[in-house]
Amino acid sequence: MPSSSGATFTVEDPATGDTIKTIADATVDDAIRALDSAVAAQQEWAETPSRLRSDILRRAFDLLMERKEDFALLIALEMGKPIAEARGEVVYGGEFLRWFSEEAVRIHGDYRQNPEGTGSITVSHLPVGPCYFITPWNFPLAMATRKIAPALAAGCTAVIKPAELTPLTTIYLVQLLEEAGLPPGVVNVVPTSNPSAQSSALLVDPRLRKLSFTGSTAVGVKLLEAAAPNVLRTSMELGGNAPFLVFEDADLDRAVEGVMVAKFRNIGQACTAANRILVHDSVADEFARRVSEKVAMMKIGRGAEEGNDIGAMVDRKALAKTASLVADALRTGAVIVAGGQVVPGPGNFFQPTVIDKVGPDARLVGEEIFGPVLAITRFSSESEAVQSANDTEYGLVSYVYTENVGRSQRMIEKLETGMMGLNTGLVSNAAAPFGGIKQSGIGREGGFEGIREYLSTKYTLTPR
Repeated sequence: MPSSSGATFTVEDPATGDTIKTIADATVDDAIRALDSAVAAQQEWAETPSRLRSDILRRAFDLLMERKEDFALLIALEMGKPIAEARGEVVYGGEFLRWFSEEAVRIHGDYRQNPEGTGSITVSHLPVGPCYFITPWNFPLAMATRKIAPALAAGCTAVIKPAELTPLTTIYLVQLLEEAGLPPGVVNVVPTSNPSAQSSALLVDPRLRKLSFTGSTAVGVKLLEAAAPNVLRTSMELGGNAPFLVFEDADLDRAVEGVMVAKFRNIGQACTAANRILVHDSVADEFARRVSEKVAMMKIGRGAEEGNDIGAMVDRKALAKTASLVADALRTGAVIVAGGQVVPGPGNFFQPTVIDKVGPDARLVGEEIFGPVLAITRFSSESEAVQSANDTEYGLVSYVYTENVGRSQRMIEKLETGMMGLNTGLVSNAAAPFGGIKQSGIGREGGFEGIREYLSTKYTLTPR
């Protein structure tokens, strides 16, 4: 659908700089009309039997699996990740459609007597109402399904604003949902190059009842402020600074395999990416050697082409930040073991990099890297490792490698994160409650908990 202003913007391949497609640039008026559609569809969708909502989500899952290669190629083209990882995102993103198709028919209430014996208490759970979703560019399919699927399962309608760098996957997804039987107006896509104006207009509209955002903490805080006057229900999946702890008793083979996934998946452009690699002094040299050998074998190239391990970063700004963080680490005394350079030529490519002996003053320690840079810091005791791991305003995810059962339990209790990978470098799963603490956000996506973010609780007292 064209923009009301006739304006357009281009979506580019970050590996080449070539234009993939020119699309309509939604205006504020377009966004309000999208909310009009969501509001108009809300009551009928909420009253749609849960079995029918479930069936639509399940059909969407089946269609997505049939078109796995189409979606994977589109993701690789507009976002830059290797095609093999894009296929993995399609599977992961699809699981939210399947999981919440099953949860749609399991929205439970409660019935009980009050303690005084004078009445009956009925607790019911009802759709929150029209939602506004703001999704990031790094997982353009999975971040959309992770929000859309539970909302639809709960009986909510939605307006979704995909990242302007990667809107095509979301547009294709919503087309697929409609093909699966989703009624018009239930989910409305509004791609725009002016997201702040659009969000400001929607968040002051009293008809909107829910906001879900995935992105930086700085933007999340502003959105929370904007959502406060209308007391919107909010879910925030914000920044991360994940510690990856390797203790002296760790299985180094498993730890190396785990860090390669936790660091270099998605070219390091993930909120769950291992940001601070904390390794015990006694195994740090061997760990750095093994990781560097693997990194040296990684193949850099266009994500849409088979066989590449590291694709292009999403834009020049991301590339420049990564280079700046590496240069800063070297100034503070760190040592490059592998990589460390921008790849010359077209596209936004940065070599997969290993930096050892990173000190506490390096920006790599305090900032989310969001690039293919593995930064190793050494520790000498468990207490030092825990202190370093928790010394951040963020608390999304942590990773721990140890063979000691007692230490494993202590880490579960002591590390200040909403999620933890114990002897694994990948924690994301549609059946698990994804989310963080501290400055990493509020609310959970996925799992049994995920649908609760889209339901309000109503209590009714019936006198006896």
